[in-house]
Amino acid sequence: MPVPETIAQPRSGVETDTGPGRPQTPTEVLRPHAEHAFADELAALAAADDRPRPARWRLSPWAVATYLLGGTLPDGTVITPKYVGPRRIVEVAVTTLATDRALLLLGVPGTAKTWVSEHLAAAVSGDSTLLVQGTAGTPEEAIRYGWDYARLLAHGPSRDALVPSPVMRAMAQGMTARVEELTRIPADVQDTLITILSEKTLPLPELGQEVQAVPGFNLIATANDRDRGVNELSSALRRRFNTVVLPLPATPEAEVDIVARRVEQLGRSLALPPVPDGVDEIRRVVTVFRELRDGVTTDGRTRVKSPSGTLSTAEAISVVTGGLALAAHFGDGVLRPADIAAGILGAVVRDPAADRVVWQEYLETVVRERDGWKDFYRACREVSG
Repeated sequence: MPVPETIAQPRSGVETDTGPGRPQTPTEVLRPHAEHAFADELAALAAADDRPRPARWRLSPWAVATYLLGGTLPDGTVITPKYVGPRRIVEVAVTTLATDRALLLLGVPGTAKTWVSEHLAAAVSGDSTLLVQGTAGTPEEAIRYGWDYARLLAHGPSRDALVPSPVMRAMAQGMTARVEELTRIPADVQDTLITILSEKTLPLPELGQEVQAVPGFNLIATANDRDRGVNELSSALRRRFNTVVLPLPATPEAEVDIVARRVEQLGRSLALPPVPDGVDEIRRVVTVFRELRDGVTTDGRTRVKSPSGTLSTAEAISVVTGGLALAAHFGDGVLRPADIAAGILGAVVRDPAADRVVWQEYLETVVRERDGWKDFYRACREVSG
């Protein structure tokens, strides 16, 4: 029986063996890591950055904030914004990583917590891949360490038989580790972080040794507000974090800007039509989501019921991207109401009974009466049945 071809795991996520003699470059992957997708911007910032840098940081705190918020460097290099929101939030998050406190990014789903976490790690350490994905089944080994059982059985406990977790590797190398969806991890597993964050030490009792964090180590965790009560953080663990709340976009214009930027980035990777052709429809998606989310129309005159879903900015990005794909492959390449109607319906109607009533009422009392929205109303009525 032939031996199946194996896939080599890259050290930094840059190259993957996709066949004999053919390494995969960052531009060939569907979604490059932040440090590869924005390598030119990071290099330009590093070259222009003459401010003090904490130990093992690739950039100064000022340059990290500029990388996230955008700006123009003295040589004319344009740094694209990765996060559109209050500057002070980013400054506090970056400053936290320069102290001995870990950073907890908190917010409702779709407020770019994972996105900000990835870009912070990329700018600070040049590597955003030291990641623990939190789930109900995340074991303690994912945060501490595991064992290569073949070596363990053959030679007994040793450093060679130990399999370091991303957190352990970050401690040893002075880098930034990431823990996604911290509150989804069981409470007893969460608490393995207490010693790591307070003492900056990871005991190895089987070996009578320990791993001590070197300067530059820190940790970014994310959690969403909707998960409160799932596996709430203990007070001891919460004290080890500085919590930064990422809000929903403050204004419709800001949210339209965020959606347009992200859809443009995704569209380039998928060879979809450019965003400017669909700005009007992006504005409609954002308007619908905000009104249903807030329970009131933008003019403040009409109260509306809110559905069970979050209707986040991330979901708006997904709806518009799906609409652009429809327009590209089954239309004329221009985003129209018929292309986004089905996506909006899927985002709003999560509970087939209750949410459908909310959606139908919103269509008839708000959308139907709005000037210039007749085509959008007809498209939504068609997909809503």
